[in-house]
Amino acid sequence: MVKHDERLRKEERLCSKKLIDTLFGTGGSHAMTAYPLKAVYRLIDCKSETSAPEETVMESNVQVLVSVPKKHFKRAVKRNRVKRQVREAYRKHKRFVTLRVNEQTDKQLLIAFIWLSNELIDSVTIEQRVSNLLQRIGERI
Repeated sequence: MVKHDERLRKEERLCSKKLIDTLFGTGGSHAMTAYPLKAVYRLIDCKSETSAPEETVMESNVQVLVSVPKKHFKRAVKRNRVKRQVREAYRKHKRFVTLRVNEQTDKQLLIAFIWLSNELIDSVTIEQRVSNLLQRIGERI
């Protein structure tokens, strides 16, 4: 049974087009690679214009996006499997970054995990790479 604070809630998923454009479009983002994953991240100020005032108070100030390009896996079944593996690895190791971001008031961390490989990889290796990326991100923010 998963503890309540170890779940990956809807609020922790990066879905907002405005925030995704902020992460990828305007510069100021940082990237690092732990093959087969690339993490693009950016620490931003929480702004009331991105959502309604009632919604700005979130329990977690970290939002995550997982992208597996169709270029690497034509079949959706394989893309979805990789996304599930990455999300599960993030869920297990998210404390590396959530604690650091929650120390800073009025800040929000956006992270995008992008798959780089053309091959499926076992879950243990993916978990190690995600853990490595999250530790490095936690040290730099």
